[in-house]
Amino acid sequence: MGLLDGKVAIVTGAGHGIGRGHALELAKHGAKVVVNDLGGTVRGEGQSRAADETVELIEKRGGVAVADYSDVGDHEQCGELIERAISAFGKLDILVNNAGIVRDAAIWNMPAEDFDAVLRVHLRGTWSTSHHAAKYWRAQAKGGQKVNGRIINTTSGAGLGGNFGQSSYAAAKAAIVGLTQTLALELLRIGVTVNAVGPAGLTRITATIPGMGEAFEPDEVPEGQFHPMDPANSSPLVAWLASDEADHVTGQVIRVIEDRIIWMRGWTERAEVSSGGKRWDATKLGDVLAQDLFETRGPGLKFAKS
Repeated sequence: MGLLDGKVAIVTGAGHGIGRGHALELAKHGAKVVVNDLGGTVRGEGQSRAADETVELIEKRGGVAVADYSDVGDHEQCGELIERAISAFGKLDILVNNAGIVRDAAIWNMPAEDFDAVLRVHLRGTWSTSHHAAKYWRAQAKGGQKVNGRIINTTSGAGLGGNFGQSSYAAAKAAIVGLTQTLALELLRIGVTVNAVGPAGLTRITATIPGMGEAFEPDEVPEGQFHPMDPANSSPLVAWLASDEADHVTGQVIRVIEDRIIWMRGWTERAEVSSGGKRWDATKLGDVLAQDLFETRGPGLKFAKS
């Protein structure tokens, strides 16, 4: 028995890199996979049949898959993508939102249309596919069917910590974390978990960053061998999150860097200071924040509270 036997999955942006790794891994564990990829460049321009190549790899390894060329930045086409899975395989269990593009530039050099294009694919694409999948699962739940759905979104180090020249990409990836946590709350009662994975690897996107090295595909790593920058290093985690074993995990952000799995804590309250029930005086905030909140100025002879 495979971990995902009987499951039907969609993986967006699965023609290359990380998405291809996810599609191969899900199929390896028994899922039937809709391989979605418009086939454009890293800038989101043009089209190709990259999805077909991933389907061929899956079939060559004994799996089941179909190609889909929907543009995830188009809301209506996202609905058609969900219907593609249902018409091809009878249902949908797993949605992996991975599609993305980059148009990097420092903010003073970035055209507004490039900012919009990046958010259209990453953020709008993730929202639109999730919207249509949620409507499908909600209808099932209201009809009395047991739902065990999975949405697995993609964030990145740029979204969690920022990166020079990537104000559009980082903004989109940070927003996907907020979207993930909100959808986890909204969809919990109908039986859908929603998590975000932050993968790493030498992909077409990371290859655009100076000094990162040349991209390669996950299927180029020989079976049973490990490469620290393999785009598929996060794929086993995605497969597990997609399985019934992960019923209890939702609203989480988990990074995979080389051989490490890192559970992110997210935005938490780090320190606080009180005004004692009075309105703050802006002229006095500098000393208070430096000494008691940011601890950038020594407090002098002051004992720690027990």
